[in-house]
Amino acid sequence: MPAPQVLAVNGTGPEDVLVDEEGRLLTGVDDGRILRLSDEGRRIEVVADTGGRPLGLELFGDGRLLVCDARAGLLVVDPATGSVEPKVTGGSITASRPLNLCNNAAVARDGTVFFTDSTQRFGLENFMADLLEHSGTGRLLRRDVSGEVTELLDGLQFANGVALAADESYVAVAETGSYQIRRVWLDSGRSDVLVDNLPGIPDNLSTGQDGLIWVALVSPRNPVLDRTSRYPVLRRATWALPPAMLAKLEVRTTWVVAVDDTGRIVHDLQTSAPGYHMVTGVRQHNGKLYLGSLREQGIAVIDL
Repeated sequence: MPAPQVLAVNGTGPEDVLVDEEGRLLTGVDDGRILRLSDEGRRIEVVADTGGRPLGLELFGDGRLLVCDARAGLLVVDPATGSVEPKVTGGSITASRPLNLCNNAAVARDGTVFFTDSTQRFGLENFMADLLEHSGTGRLLRRDVSGEVTELLDGLQFANGVALAADESYVAVAETGSYQIRRVWLDSGRSDVLVDNLPGIPDNLSTGQDGLIWVALVSPRNPVLDRTSRYPVLRRATWALPPAMLAKLEVRTTWVVAVDDTGRIVHDLQTSAPGYHMVTGVRQHNGKLYLGSLREQGIAVIDL
């Protein structure tokens, strides 16, 4: 994969990226702002502020956005007015299992929303703790147009990205802690594994105009984490390491893959360019890939 062009944003951590009906890019940064980039990134507007930490973004019809906010929950944002409307908040769903870390979503044509609650144990600031603890408390949820919320899958190892099949026959969910993508068939509720044993750590998913499911890979799998994954004592010991030592476990890379409905990897695009790393969001649109990152200060663009 060639080195990406990076469109700078006036913020840190544009975790996901979205393309609106007019071809403009949207992203959320770590101070709560939702930004819109136009004219190939030369103009940046603040269209809303969630007051939390926006992660996944999707189109929600009538120019509105669906925003997964790690702190504020599932929101609908109107860029025209800046209004922020909560749809599923932290205290909702059930008293025993409230929404804790809303991460990513997909919107069906009828307005049904599928979204993830990554973990019941930790907040976004300590997401690595959940991966190391292997808590298995993540969930895939569905919000019907009536507003009713139900669980489709639970027991997930850090539930993350969500994408619908092009024909909406199934919804896919990235299970970050297990290096796999699960799916639920919407006609029967049956679940299976779409992709197992991914070579990297999966984050957000999106359905491309090509019908493929694109997967952001944060980094290659780490042998240390793989070896400790079966041993709770070693996992807890790894989490107790100083942050500087944990940072050394990261491998700087820019990496995405695309899979078809059989789980076959159709595209595997990776570069070690120094200017961009930790890809957490990917969007395929009109012959380009747009990438988001939890750590960088820009959106990366790859010409396919």
